[in-house]
Amino acid sequence: MPRKPASTPDTPSPQTDAVNPDLEAMLSGMALARQGGGEAAASGSQRCGLVAIVGRPNVGKSTLMNAMVGQKVSITSRKAQTTRHRITGICTQDDTQFVFVDTPGFQTRHTVRGTAALNRNLNKTVQSTLSDVDVVLYLVEAGRYGPDDAKVVALLPKDKPVILVANKLDLVHRREDLFPWLQSMQAHHPFAEFVPLSAQKEADTRRLLGIVRPYLPEQGWWYDAEALTDRTDRFLASEIIREKLFRLTGDELPYTSTVVIDAYAEEPPPPDKPRAKGLTRIAATIIVEREQHKGMVIGDKGERLKRIGTEARTELERLLGVKVFLEVWVKVRSGWADDETRLRTYGYE
Repeated sequence: MPRKPASTPDTPSPQTDAVNPDLEAMLSGMALARQGGGEAAASGSQRCGLVAIVGRPNVGKSTLMNAMVGQKVSITSRKAQTTRHRITGICTQDDTQFVFVDTPGFQTRHTVRGTAALNRNLNKTVQSTLSDVDVVLYLVEAGRYGPDDAKVVALLPKDKPVILVANKLDLVHRREDLFPWLQSMQAHHPFAEFVPLSAQKEADTRRLLGIVRPYLPEQGWWYDAEALTDRTDRFLASEIIREKLFRLTGDELPYTSTVVIDAYAEEPPPPDKPRAKGLTRIAATIIVEREQHKGMVIGDKGERLKRIGTEARTELERLLGVKVFLEVWVKVRSGWADDETRLRTYGYE
């Protein structure tokens, strides 16, 4: 992965990015009530810990983690259930290393034919993650709370601090409407903190990092200060291709499609051109359920598949900092999403 970008100076955020002062005062009061009025002890020693990001599908978990890490490490799209793996993003700031874990959105519906094994796998990933972490960020859309949100709340651990993150604050036109909503949320779970924000605003994500920090244990860092993720570049390549697949097919293609990397080879620059960029050769296969899905991916005269490959290659070159030669094929594997053996073969844990 490329090196971590330079840190942003710790300057006061503009008033437009700030939380309403009255709302912030109320949130502070709620948090102190949950914590018994105590304050986190200041310490000069290092802190490091696991922070899970959970919530129903398509609530903005990957967007939030990418914002806090400072670079894309988890793919995003409008299609629900884009994230299918436990993705680790690392942010090292001052004396603290935040190890974020982006999880799949918990699958509360199992009625999609032929996806039972995949959904079980995704839910198991969420549950196993929650047992390992130091603190949980529970994402919900600000001002909204539905049955699918409630089903995720039922799974939240009772023995770990859970911070409610009310995302998409920029879509709430009347901030005063959040008062009764936030008060009602206290009845659903003993949240340690309530943090309304917009994941796309840097000032908001910096504020969230400061709130999370006291909940992490005092211990040495697990990763190098420049690390951004523990996932390999090969894994990143498959995810970027899958992101472009979902974005360019929209609702046409069922979410039971995946990407497998068949070959990944890194070539250094030639000896006579040491300053030239290296080359990474990638061969990938898009797996779909039916022949008609294959046609959707390929498109008229192959134009859609060509665009998927071009957009994926361009983004990979930017992220990896090398030239990329990418070949993408499409194959039909009926029933793969309900086949435990194939799931393991395709990298689902």
